[in-house]
Amino acid sequence: MVFNKLKNLFSGGDKKPVTYEEARVMLSKGNKKDRLLLAQQKDARPEVLYYLADDKDPDVRAKIASNPATPVQADTLLSKDESEEVRLELARKIGRIVPDMDPSDQEVLQETTIEILEDLAKDQEPKIRSLIADAIKHLEAIPKDIVTKLAKDVEDVVCGPILQYSPLLNDDDLREIIAAGTSSGALKAIAERAGLSQDVSDDVVSSLDVPAIAALLTNEKAQIREDTLDRIIDQASSVEELHKPLALRPQLSIRAMKRIAGFVASALVFAMMEQSTLEEDLAEDILEKVRERVEGERLEQSEEMAIAKQARDFMDRGLLDDAFIVKQVEESNRELIIQCLALMADLSSKIVRKIILSKSGRAVTALSWRAQLKMRTAYAIQTKLALVPSAQLLHGKGGEKYPIDEDELDWHLSYFIDQAD
Repeated sequence: MVFNKLKNLFSGGDKKPVTYEEARVMLSKGNKKDRLLLAQQKDARPEVLYYLADDKDPDVRAKIASNPATPVQADTLLSKDESEEVRLELARKIGRIVPDMDPSDQEVLQETTIEILEDLAKDQEPKIRSLIADAIKHLEAIPKDIVTKLAKDVEDVVCGPILQYSPLLNDDDLREIIAAGTSSGALKAIAERAGLSQDVSDDVVSSLDVPAIAALLTNEKAQIREDTLDRIIDQASSVEELHKPLALRPQLSIRAMKRIAGFVASALVFAMMEQSTLEEDLAEDILEKVRERVEGERLEQSEEMAIAKQARDFMDRGLLDDAFIVKQVEESNRELIIQCLALMADLSSKIVRKIILSKSGRAVTALSWRAQLKMRTAYAIQTKLALVPSAQLLHGKGGEKYPIDEDELDWHLSYFIDQAD
């Protein structure tokens, strides 16, 4: 086999060196299998790999493109190859090599492979451009025009990594891209950028793009002016996708928390309070406003009946258990929880609603006990649904057992049952 001879010669097995012309003759007589094997050899002579970069078979050229030993001159040739697979293999190789280079290696890369990066950065195939974008997203030793071109790419998979991470993009670049009009995915990538400035944050909010604004709020390192946050709150009451990122935004002012508590679900208010360092009286003031809002909310009779029917269906299917209730609490499905607890505790929804609004940790715990729920679930209902004041919260023994006996639990329930009668 020709390849056996080639392998022996190029790995130093023969003492007599093989000339480039001799290699060409031998390669011309070899079949595709031989050329494929040679194209993968990391110890083959550079001139031989360069010769194979012009092979008539794209499979051979693809192997040359993926070979880290291939000389840069051959890579330059392959970056313009007519075969998408060849260019893709070259982009994959760069994607593997470049991110792990130290700064000095990156400088060498800049000197020798700029043409390759430029060609691949403007390739017609998005997946090739995306591989290059991902490879250079953190690098500084890259011509800015390449980074800028990728940052303005119409494909999110290409521009996203650059917009989110590239240290070469400054505020002016980012604001220009936003002002020119860009996709929601690109805006979201900018919003997720670490250390985002107040000016760029303002521009993201002005775009009115909900996913991007939600990403901005979630980005703890993004700087957001107080008046910008006010603009978000002004629009957020009817945009549920913004409720959670708003409530969980770190270091909210008391004023902002009060406004947010005016429209987000009680479970989110509890989460907002839990991560804040508010004094107890301030926290209780906010929670009381939420209780008043919830108490004033009234469903249409037809809607309440529809939810009651849904709860009955869940019960008939055997789905009402601790995991189900906790999930509904986390998702703030207040009315569904009330209807489910009514079925589980064999009480009217009117009684259950009064218990939930009572601010009594003992009453809510008694309701959970009657519904045969675990104490951990009872605590979740107290804190995230009923918003029981901290002084009234009932904690489980060892976190799991009910802390009061059945007689007392029954007594707390009887108070609300007798009132209903």
